[in-house]
Amino acid sequence: MTESAAAHPSDRDIRQAVTERYGARARAALGEHATTTAEACCAADADGPQPMSLELLQFATPEGQACSVDGCCEADDAPADAAEDGGVWGSALYDTDQLSEVPDAAQLAAAGCGNPTAIAELSPGEAVLDLGSGGGIDCFLASKQVGPDGEVWGVDMTPDMVQLARHNAESVGATNVRFRLGEIEDIPFADDTFDVIISNCVINLSTDKPQVFREAFRVLKPGGRLRVSDMVLTADLPAGERADLEAWAGCVAGALPVEEYLGHIRAAGFSDVRADCAEETRPGITSANVTAVRPA
Repeated sequence: MTESAAAHPSDRDIRQAVTERYGARARAALGEHATTTAEACCAADADGPQPMSLELLQFATPEGQACSVDGCCEADDAPADAAEDGGVWGSALYDTDQLSEVPDAAQLAAAGCGNPTAIAELSPGEAVLDLGSGGGIDCFLASKQVGPDGEVWGVDMTPDMVQLARHNAESVGATNVRFRLGEIEDIPFADDTFDVIISNCVINLSTDKPQVFREAFRVLKPGGRLRVSDMVLTADLPAGERADLEAWAGCVAGALPVEEYLGHIRAAGFSDVRADCAEETRPGITSANVTAVRPA
């Protein structure tokens, strides 16, 4: 298919595909570790338990697999093409010691391509925001580093992920971690709020990455740090893959060439912008640890 013949999906279609994929992942993760039907179908909200989508929730099979609405997959399934290309994803990217105090359901829901808390240089008392926080794995790790005098917020556009993350926070009694429903292109926080912003394989899912970085700049305090793990390109994608909704939801079709990605960060006002790229997951695509600073 030529570039002109490939119909690019609309922003709305992409958002729907992403929400459906990760909503199903959240329901599967919670279902596998719920002790009762009631626990599986409700996750703690700020105003009390809220019902999850019961008709879409399926419990673990005897083999320990979790079935989502779009078919059966391993509980630790990875972004598109990762398994056959030898990539490492999700909770496998973290040390066992790190995961010992992270809820199992948060580990099952993890679909990241890096460990941003390992490059965030967090200190006690800092305020941290996780863009696209999912089940909360990076928030819980960050909370240990900032301690009781610090605070960690996660924002995610998928309602089921927010409910799962709140359930996870309640299950471990995390008092300095909170989660909010919202969009990373319109971050629901005031200017100059956070010391550090982290994100793990989420910004590539946005159809307006320049706006994401402008918003990140806005809510960071002067001198604040941006620490992101994300997918980037080292070669062009075929036009047909750019138009594939599954490839968008699988963290492939929305990836940008690494220099274009960094250029958007610089254009938002950040300085000291750098990327440390891993080996290619498959020809033309890799994960990168990206760092930047909002000038003081």
